[in-house]
Amino acid sequence: MSYKAISAEEAVKVIKTGDRVHLSSVAVTPHKLIKAMVERGRNKEFYDVKIQHIHVEGTVDYANPEFEGIFVSEQFFVGGNLRKQTQAGYADYIPVFLSETQKLIREGVLKVNVAMIMCSTPDKHGYVSLGTSVDATLSAVECADVVIALVNPNVPRAWGDAIIPMSEIDYFVEDNSPLYSHDTGALTETDIAIGKNVAELIEDGACLQMGIGGIPNAVLAQLGNHKDLGVHTEMFADGILPLVEKGVVNGRRKQIDPGKMVASFLMGSQKLYDFIDDNPMVAMMDVRHTNSVNVIRQNDKVTAINSALAIDITGQICADSIGTTHYSGVGGQIDFIRGAGYSKGGLPIIAMPSVTAKGLSKISPTLLEGSGVVTTRANMHWFVTEHGAVNLYGKTMQERAKLITSVAHPDHQEMLDKAAFERFGSHFHYVNANI
Repeated sequence: MSYKAISAEEAVKVIKTGDRVHLSSVAVTPHKLIKAMVERGRNKEFYDVKIQHIHVEGTVDYANPEFEGIFVSEQFFVGGNLRKQTQAGYADYIPVFLSETQKLIREGVLKVNVAMIMCSTPDKHGYVSLGTSVDATLSAVECADVVIALVNPNVPRAWGDAIIPMSEIDYFVEDNSPLYSHDTGALTETDIAIGKNVAELIEDGACLQMGIGGIPNAVLAQLGNHKDLGVHTEMFADGILPLVEKGVVNGRRKQIDPGKMVASFLMGSQKLYDFIDDNPMVAMMDVRHTNSVNVIRQNDKVTAINSALAIDITGQICADSIGTTHYSGVGGQIDFIRGAGYSKGGLPIIAMPSVTAKGLSKISPTLLEGSGVVTTRANMHWFVTEHGAVNLYGKTMQERAKLITSVAHPDHQEMLDKAAFERFGSHFHYVNANI
């Protein structure tokens, strides 16, 4: 179906002082529109324009010091490209569960004036697809006063909530830029060891949630002999594709969306984007579905694998900051930790290396002052490092300290044991946790 296209420069003229602009995320970051918007800001045509998104890829000039007072960055998650600006105060962060990002928009807590998105070319019925990112973008499209879309033939025609009518869009701008991609790096020995320890916990028929990176890929590489795995996650990447090709991932035992791989956004290679194109096996859904605890819990054996920056000896998980220095975000970790915890046979898992690249222990007696606790002690079940896997659920504080110390790096176990003794007293030496 045809549409009338205008230039990016013409389209962004709708932005005015005080507006909040929502950007589509990750692989479909609408850079042609962002560039035109930034030029208007450079010319001081408006002020106090709030830029809202989950995570965007590529350059983020609007968060540079020169635009202080012109643009205000409001991120739901801090990516590497905005980390320095956020830590310096030129960009800011809204702490929120990924499941509730759409709620902030739909309930008008964060009024969206302009949504700038990227979508597929229209089909013959007058529909486009949001492709690799539905997340909170769908809510922005529904609620914004004005929607500007970059129509890009490189955006895959994903199914599910990704399909929207052209009538939702006010202005069309054409683009032919390739989607941002993420290459799979080589697995480290630590990744492989953690992957093996996690994989040993996963049963046939499990429903997986995991993200992108070395540990998820290492886990997936160990699952080739499993049967009837499902996927219900906020995102997946290339690591899942070999399991789909082998028939290991088929979703047959899922109670919700059986037979479908459910996600809200994707990041990977062109092979991944080709895989979801016009594929009815993949349902790209709103985060209010993918990350709803009430939806997640309805699948049996939900195995949620998330990572962290640090843990203390009682099981408090820091995943968004290093002390007071902000690093990432809450994301969907607690959505899935809770959902898996309620799932019949579910496994909430936090998996991470025991030490940093410099050899410092990521397991400590207490978290650094100012650290954000994303997963509380009460939410913790399985904790996995390259040195083993321990289940903290139902364990006392002193038992937890014993268990967590047992999977710390050997070089740091004595320090942790001594700290626990000083914290809990002489009785700690008599604690016999089930290790």
